[in-house]
Amino acid sequence: MEAITLSAHFDGQQIQLDEPFELEPDTKLLITVLPKQPGDVERNDWLNLSTAALENAYGEDEPEYSLELITEANPAYEGR
Repeated sequence: MEAITLSAHFDGQQIQLDEPFELEPDTKLLITVLPKQPGDVERNDWLNLSTAALENAYGEDEPEYSLELITEANPAYEGR
């Protein structure tokens, strides 16, 4: 297996990978502990706020808008 870098965090009891990754038993690991950066708490608060706002704006109950509802075309739009 080639070396790979995985993001993880310590939850107070165990080290948790941030994304699922298949590891075989007895896989050797190196762990680098990163110091907290000033502003990490504020940054995380902003990320949580923006995530909540996006989930609210694009939730499951968001209606589908048809092309018939467009009243004025955007001349700068380069549709794909």
